Amino acid sequence: MKAVISLLAKDLRDMTNDELDRRLADTRQELFNLRFQSATGQLENTARLRHARRDIARILTVQEERRSA
Repeated sequence: MKAVISLLAKDLRDMTNDELDRRLADTRQELFNLRFQSATGQLENTARLRHARRDIARILTVQEERRSA
């Protein structure tokens, strides 16, 4: 079973804009795959859906902070 590792806003703020963009794309792809697995009944760790959504929200928040600063 894969360990669930959530991103901390502090860690995200240390990343460059390019790293954030890549992380956002990867997390969105992961969320898509998790939703697909959930729909087909193959998802074992349903909590990972919540973690992926929250990680996306954290990344978007940090990006918005940078735009408004």
